[in-house]
Amino acid sequence: MTDSEAKPCSSVLAVRIDSRIVGVPVPHVVESMRPLPVDPLAGAPEFVLGLAVIRGSATPVVDLAALLTDGVAAPSRSTDKPRFVLLRVGGRSVALKVQEVLAIRELEREGLESLPPLWQGQHPPAVAALGVLDHELFLVLEAARLLPGDGGQTERSGGA
Repeated sequence: MTDSEAKPCSSVLAVRIDSRIVGVPVPHVVESMRPLPVDPLAGAPEFVLGLAVIRGSATPVVDLAALLTDGVAAPSRSTDKPRFVLLRVGGRSVALKVQEVLAIRELEREGLESLPPLWQGQHPPAVAALGVLDHELFLVLEAARLLPGDGGQTERSGGA
């Protein structure tokens, strides 16, 4: 048995959020792009910035830093290189606003841990697992849980 057979890997796109590295499962990643204009949505959770027109579709934009910190994201630094990462999840699209896109990484699944009991129920539901990557805390997202309900797309579809 080879090493790759003994240690199943998972591909993630590593992005930086404040002092954290977050892994977004590669099968859901469509592309990375410069941020686009966002129209705010009244009544949306604090981490939903609003809607952006991406590839001709109204797409919810989630501020990943705000999602991971209960809406208390650190102010942007002048060295930040903000990006949108467009994801496709179950037929829906969502754009994540991140501070920096780092690289695609292969994670050994046995190196990831389920969430510690003290953090269960207290973490954002989009966090599936955690680990350490390059001596830094590494959070792995569960892309299907990024938006509550229908992702906010039908809330504005009722007309003007």
